[in-house]
Amino acid sequence: MSVSAIGAQSGLALQQLLEMRSQFNDLQQQLSTGLKSDNYAGLGTDGGLTVSLRAQLSQMSSYDDTIDTVSTRIDLMTQVLQRMGDVGNDVKSAAEQNINTTSTPVSVQQTAQSSLDELLDLLNSQAGDRYLFSGSATDQSSVESMDHILNGDGTRAGLKQVIDERRQADLGADGLGRLAVTSTGPGSISVSEDAVSPFGLKLASASANLTNGSVTGPSGSPDALSVDFTGVPNAGDAVTLRFNLPDGSNENLTLTATTDSPPGANQFTIGPNQTATATNFQTALTTALGKLAGGPLAAASAIAGSQQFFDADANNPPQRVDGPPFDTATGFVAGSAANTVIWYTGEAGSGSARSTSTARVDPSLTISYGARANETAIRNLVQNTATLAAVSISSSDPNGAAESSALNTRLAARLTPDSSDQTTQSIATELATAANAANAAKDGHQQTSATLNSFLDQVQDAKPEDVGSQLLALQTRMQATMQTTAMLSQLSLVNFLN
Repeated sequence: MSVSAIGAQSGLALQQLLEMRSQFNDLQQQLSTGLKSDNYAGLGTDGGLTVSLRAQLSQMSSYDDTIDTVSTRIDLMTQVLQRMGDVGNDVKSAAEQNINTTSTPVSVQQTAQSSLDELLDLLNSQAGDRYLFSGSATDQSSVESMDHILNGDGTRAGLKQVIDERRQADLGADGLGRLAVTSTGPGSISVSEDAVSPFGLKLASASANLTNGSVTGPSGSPDALSVDFTGVPNAGDAVTLRFNLPDGSNENLTLTATTDSPPGANQFTIGPNQTATATNFQTALTTALGKLAGGPLAAASAIAGSQQFFDADANNPPQRVDGPPFDTATGFVAGSAANTVIWYTGEAGSGSARSTSTARVDPSLTISYGARANETAIRNLVQNTATLAAVSISSSDPNGAAESSALNTRLAARLTPDSSDQTTQSIATELATAANAANAAKDGHQQTSATLNSFLDQVQDAKPEDVGSQLLALQTRMQATMQTTAMLSQLSLVNFLN
């Protein structure tokens, strides 16, 4: 071997030692950190795969954060809806308990007012700075205050004023439900609507089992009917008039002939001839109509006025009675946000309420979980509670007990939805379905993340046992190389020549 060859061999050994030293340091770092490299370049061809795996894991984490946020909102909304259902049941129970009372207790109205206040507070619930029942307008409160809704704010009419205007229009100046009862000749009485309008008692039909008498109509425009006595009826003979009321309900009024004088309620005294009998019938009918108007009609009118008030939103102002004067009004005029309180202050779109808030919880899944305070079920609950809270009935009103009973009967029924109607519970169920879908996606993310993390561990993690084995092997190689290098370094020209 030449001297130059020995020198080259020694240089090669030193180079190998340096490389092995670098490998030794790298393996020591892997052993201490548990990672094959502290940068992607150190992973070689696996660096790109690591970037991809980490991006997918980050995306899963982002989706899970969204799911947690949405789940919190839905949980709060569900609690609100459940509480609203309980409040509705309390109001319904209070109304039912006072249907057949002979007085006009203020306790029902007080219950309704406290319940309305709670309902409105619930509807203005927030999750952070987000209003939950304002549709897509999450930065706006959902509903007005109870004081503004009931009493207005000075320049804008509230529910009480709207109901009062409608009451005047329905009862008329004489309190007979916009009906005129007049004598049209010996033995003949006419009952006619005072105008073609949506207000008051509407003649639907009439029937009679009169001896020496008959009923004709209703017919004409406006509608009218005639009760004609051709002689005196027998005791027990009766005339029945059927009326349609503003809230869509109907009432029957039956007057029965009697020989008693004075007659009892809903009776008329048989006179000595048809003229006297017709006069007595007219008097009894006028009295009965006054009671019907002051009781059931007044209750139906309050519900109709409330319906118009709560059917409104920013895009659809309420219909108001065209007046004053209101007691002779024949139609409606469109209100505005400038003269009438708009109770719902959130987003007033026409599409699905659920679609007003959406969240992507998976690359292939977007859930909808929005809600509006003016959805049918919520609006009906607020409307009926507010109607009961708004109507004040004086204890001195002779028809007050009848009106209170009629109002409580109607509102209790309206607080009992049909099976096909939307309810607060059905809204909660829809939201729960969205939450379940989101949570199912989260479960899928956990499984996917576990798989991705396993792949990532295989790519980037350094197993201690493997690293230790490599260190021992490398140490052995380094020792052998160092010995060889040491031997070569001890050679001299003298030793070489000998």
